[in-house]
Amino acid sequence: MSVEVQSLREPLTAGAHTLSLHISETQIGKLMAYVALLAKWNAVYNLTAVRDPQHMLTQHLLDCMAALPAYSGARRVLDVGSGGGLPGIVLAIWAQQAEPGMTVHMIDTVHKKTAFLTQVKAELDLHNARIHTGRVEHLHVDTPFEVITSRAFAELKDFVNGSGHLLAAGGKMIALKGQSEVSDKELAALPTGWVLDKRERLTVPGLAAERHLVHLRRQPA
Repeated sequence: MSVEVQSLREPLTAGAHTLSLHISETQIGKLMAYVALLAKWNAVYNLTAVRDPQHMLTQHLLDCMAALPAYSGARRVLDVGSGGGLPGIVLAIWAQQAEPGMTVHMIDTVHKKTAFLTQVKAELDLHNARIHTGRVEHLHVDTPFEVITSRAFAELKDFVNGSGHLLAAGGKMIALKGQSEVSDKELAALPTGWVLDKRERLTVPGLAAERHLVHLRRQPA
């Protein structure tokens, strides 16, 4: 692990404290190891536009960590378009101790990205992670997911149309968004039977930009 990545320990620990997250030294170590792997693979495979590990801390780790309480209590979570593992890998690291009954599935269409996720799973011993390669529209599972999430889809309708068939009854879909508001036009474009449950503003330590969670649910038939 590089000196630059090792220097993340203190701000990462401080950020977790600010977010009122109980993160163990083991989890801190795994999060730092994840950043090291992300930086290493990123040099060849372009997993993220963020290159500096210091910026990865704020824009990736802490950004995803701020959303973690929204997943509390879920046993099966699907991260759609996981890319470099955001929020899926961060969620899996946190859940190993905070939510030991949770399994985190990650899916992406790009093989080099799921190869990276598979490597991270192996090196960080994330037994609660499952990796899938392919389009989410074609994913079929025996047990549906209580939470389906994404940090990559630009349009809510695409998020719902692509993965809504995998949601359990009474489940929720959570989109990590940057803009302050979801437009009325975007909400109006949601498929019939889907509604906005709530918007949740996040405060990310060290990040000036606004971040929000958009919770969607399926109306009862």
